[in-house]
Amino acid sequence: MGGEIPWLRTQEVGIGDIWDTGVKITEAGLKNSSAKMIPENCVIVAMYGATVGKVGINKIPLYTNQACANIQIDEKIGHYRYVYHFLLSQYEYIKSLGAGSQTNINAQIVKKIKIPIPPLSEQERIASILDKFDTLVNSISEGLPKEIALRQKQYEYYRDLLLTFPNDEN
Repeated sequence: MGGEIPWLRTQEVGIGDIWDTGVKITEAGLKNSSAKMIPENCVIVAMYGATVGKVGINKIPLYTNQACANIQIDEKIGHYRYVYHFLLSQYEYIKSLGAGSQTNINAQIVKKIKIPIPPLSEQERIASILDKFDTLVNSISEGLPKEIALRQKQYEYYRDLLLTFPNDEN
């Protein structure tokens, strides 16, 4: 603690982008830990405690430990914002997969989550629409609670509609 290296804790993973961390560690702390470096624009899923199943995107390179599943998306296959929105839509399901008194999950559970992969252009279109709704919902947060609630429901409706795919396993 007390250094300059960004250290991500699970309580900092939530809905939205991660631009900074509340804790910074030193080089010595980094060497004496199980930390791994996460390049920017990874989808991060909290796996422990009260935030299990919460999803975020790191907008800066940072370090974290095994409490977070860090998904680095191959840009030729997937769009990271699409994967983020999809996993965000699966929060209750992911949370339900947890075990133990703190409802923890592990990396194997995260790896088994099936993410529909439409063509890259469609992923980008879906992510763009959901990002616009997300901005709308979060930018009008003062003084308009009824409007916010309506927009949140609209966002969830379109998110679920855009992320529903026919079952290809027949």
